[in-house]
Order: sequence, then structure tokens, then C-alpha cells
Amino acid sequence: MKRALDVLLSLAALIVLSPVLLLAAAAIAIESGAPVFFKQVRLGLGGREFGMYKFRSMVKDAASIGPWHTASDDPRITRVGRFLRRTSIDELPQLLNVLKGEMSIVGPRPDVSAQRALYSDEDWAVRCSVRPGITGLAQALLRSEATEVRRLELDLRYARFHSLSMDLKIIGWTLARLGGKGSN
Repeated sequence: MKRALDVLLSLAALIVLSPVLLLAAAAIAIESGAPVFFKQVRLGLGGREFGMYKFRSMVKDAASIGPWHTASDDPRITRVGRFLRRTSIDELPQLLNVLKGEMSIVGPRPDVSAQRALYSDEDWAVRCSVRPGITGLAQALLRSEATEVRRLELDLRYARFHSLSMDLKIIGWTLARLGGKGSN
């Protein structure tokens, strides 16, 4: 049921949001040229690696210019990139990852391999028992205010207790946060 919902929602979102996707791609190309997409290796279901898509929000070759973790005032972030990040439009290409079965609409955010060390073996097995998501419990409740420890707690809570009703609540909370109405 979850996979069918993922496919339906991601197809519908790609169709409805296609003008936004095209405008974002055009704005990136005009400001800083191609490529407009960024692909990063992340860990998914069963701990398998996959390439997660995002709109490029930084200058080309940003990884060779600065640190691995980015800050909100990072000079590598482009003007268009700041807007895309603030509005979460930079995450929309992950709808393609959902269609490919690498991600879900709702689940823990996909980790980079370095984050594996933050988990015990038991917690990592729990974390990797579900597909990562475009949004999750931590993003819906805390957005970027989450500490790493709190995010891990919420990711594990989701992985242990996920359900269709929880997914629908998380989608609603996420849309409310994006609309500026908070999570309650």
C-alpha cells in the first residue's frame, strides 16, 4: 500500500509541480550554468547506496572549495540556491528517487555513509529497515532546528512504529510547515 501511495503521490506532484521544477531549473542555469541537478551518494533501504537527486544550490564544484557540512551563511550557496533551500524546492527532484523505488515520500532522511557511525549496529538495522523519505518525522516536527541526536531519535521512532496513518500525519505536518503554519 505504501509503495502504491508513493508512486501515485510522486507522479501527481511531478505533474502539478512541473512549472515550478522548470522555473527552478531555468533559474539555476541562468545564474550559474549547468548542471542544474546535484547527485549525492546516500544510504537507503538495507544500507544500500543510491544517488539522491537535488537541485544544485551551490556553486559548481562546491565540495572542492569548502567544508563537508554547510551552514546557512555558507558563501558557496548561490542566490537562487538560498531561495530553493528556504522553500525546500531543492528537494523536489527526489520525487524521481521515489519513482525509482530508492526513496519514499515519508521516511527518515537518507544518511551519507559517514553518518553510519552515529548508530549502534542494532539501531542501524532498524534505521535501514525502511526506505528513506523526502520528509520524515524530524523534518515535519523540527525542520532544520533538529539536533543530530534528536533527528536520530525521531528517525528510529519512525522506523519502529511507522504506519499509513503516521505517514499521512507527517505529510500534513510537512505541508503546514512549508505553508508557514507550524506543526501543530
